[in-house]
Amino acid sequence: MKREILKMNLQSLMKLIEFLLAIGSILGLLGLIVGLFWLILMGSRHRDNALFFIFICLLLLIVCGWNTGLRYFRINI
Repeated sequence: MKREILKMNLQSLMKLIEFLLAIGSILGLLGLIVGLFWLILMGSRHRDNALFFIFICLLLLIVCGWNTGLRYFRINI
């Protein structure tokens, strides 16, 4: 009985982790696109903020994976 409950809890925890990685991947991709537009379209006054934003999005993509969210949500490009 306890093993079944533990197994169910581990499975739900794994699904949650997979979902969070997929969300992080999608947010990283979208953030990278927005950051690049921000870097190109905004003036030099906002350049440091845009580069920091792009750096954070790249870290998110490194941790979560490039196409994890695309596979999880079945987005075809």
